[in-house]
Amino acid sequence: DNILTGVPKNLPALIRARRIQEKAANVGFDWKELSPVLDKVDEELDELKEAVALKNQEKIKDEMGDVLFSLVNLSRFLNINPEESLRMTISKFEHRFAQVEKELKKRGKAPTNSTLEEMDEIWNIIKKKAHA
Repeated sequence: DNILTGVPKNLPALIRARRIQEKAANVGFDWKELSPVLDKVDEELDELKEAVALKNQEKIKDEMGDVLFSLVNLSRFLNINPEESLRMTISKFEHRFAQVEKELKKRGKAPTNSTLEEMDEIWNIIKKKAHA
């Protein structure tokens, strides 16, 4: 048996990544401070950008996984449950998008016959109101 054995493969990927990272951290395979964790996220994003520039789909998929894994590690370091955090953002997105649709309806339009610029303008107004 190795250290990472026992983390169920059927867990949601964000939770499984977090558990695996915790097991590795428990034996000292972890950074001691936040700065290198943030640097790793930046490094992985740069590698993803390079893969996108090369238009290599397999490499893009691989690098996207690395970005997500590094973001889960950052959430662990910040003591944030990545699953809860993502669910909260999805809910916020759904709510705001519904408001965009509602505003478009008032204007006699729908997302299907609106431009990105129109929808983005409404989105930004809604976002500003939420932060006011």
